[in-house]
Amino acid sequence: MLLRHLRYLLAVADHGVFTRAAEALHVSQPTLSQQIRQLEETLGVSLFDRTSRTVKPTDAGEAYIECARRVLVELEAGKRALHDVKDLSRGALRLAMTPTFMAYLVGPLVRDHVARYPNIHLQIFELSMSDIEAGLLDDSLDIAIAFDEVRNADIETIPAFTETLGVMVGRNHPLYESRVALTAEAVAQLEFALLAQDFVTRTRIDEYFARERITPKVVIEVSSVSTLLEVIRHAAIATILPEAIATQERVLHRIPLQGEAPKRGAALLRRKNNYHSAASVAFMDLVLGTAESPTSIID
Repeated sequence: MLLRHLRYLLAVADHGVFTRAAEALHVSQPTLSQQIRQLEETLGVSLFDRTSRTVKPTDAGEAYIECARRVLVELEAGKRALHDVKDLSRGALRLAMTPTFMAYLVGPLVRDHVARYPNIHLQIFELSMSDIEAGLLDDSLDIAIAFDEVRNADIETIPAFTETLGVMVGRNHPLYESRVALTAEAVAQLEFALLAQDFVTRTRIDEYFARERITPKVVIEVSSVSTLLEVIRHAAIATILPEAIATQERVLHRIPLQGEAPKRGAALLRRKNNYHSAASVAFMDLVLGTAESPTSIID
């Protein structure tokens, strides 16, 4: 059995038909079929049910395909390990962040990273929490900055900092100059534009409303942090986002809250029991060395 057999196996499993799999692999369909037959003969089991128009894995095939995926991921990690340069004179880093962290962390972190490690090629992705977990598991990402709650036990979380969420408004809002801390009753009177409910940050905001027994007036919901910031800058509507986002450059003013403000935990995420390149370790040290609070990164 060769690695070619495993790649052919996964192509058939992913495409569902031999014709498309062969096209993706740039081989003829008879060649692909022959290679799969050879693999089945070597293993002594049928890996695919060929009785319908689409090719579906058998129970044995499902189990073997899952193992094959893990093998190829590990081999790719091993290949990267061979080319890793410990002195960071060259290398690459595949970094992801969730949107609300990307909104204010990516600039300062990239600034500091490039200053320290100018020869490391960066690839930066803005992804949802679920896509980050998937990318770490299939080895298409090295490390991520996201929330400290993960669903997969194969992902390691290294706590980085806890940040506070705050009420903020643009200069068109009547409270733009206010320095008076808002009571729960005052918050309940505000009109809000918030991130959509599939954002983890929105979950923390809703938990705050429930704890304070606030029925919020949510008049706008958006699926993009950049869109939300544009709305707040131009409309007399409040929002709740990480406090570090409210800066003079963004023309946003943060209004303090009475009582306990909502918080969320930020963490570095990476795949457990995986090879961690020198570049990813250096990035982790950079974040942990400056991230006692998010504002220390930005300063």
